Amino acid sequence: MVHTISIWLLVAGFFGAGLFNAIGTQGTRSDFVRWGYPRWWGIVTGGLEMISAVLIALPVTRIPGLALGAVIMVAAVVTVLRHRDFSHLVPLSVFIAFLALAEISV
Repeated sequence: MVHTISIWLLVAGFFGAGLFNAIGTQGTRSDFVRWGYPRWWGIVTGGLEMISAVLIALPVTRIPGLALGAVIMVAAVVTVLRHRDFSHLVPLSVFIAFLALAEISV
């Protein structure tokens, strides 16, 4: 039961974050620029997050989806730690916790 819930929370979370990053509000684009990425980088990040969500949702591609999600989260954590933007660590920690729960039960 916990496994199923964590999987679907990951799918919803990655897809929602991906959509948010791909649409790219002014604040989101500004964050990416402040972190040293091009203004359009949110589209790439958002696309990868949505791909990860789809892969996680399908049992046959769940492991690659979880791996992609983990890589995205590591990159995000390194970015926010490097730039000391600690306010982003709480949501990232939630994603990492659900990734850990999902990977333990795969």
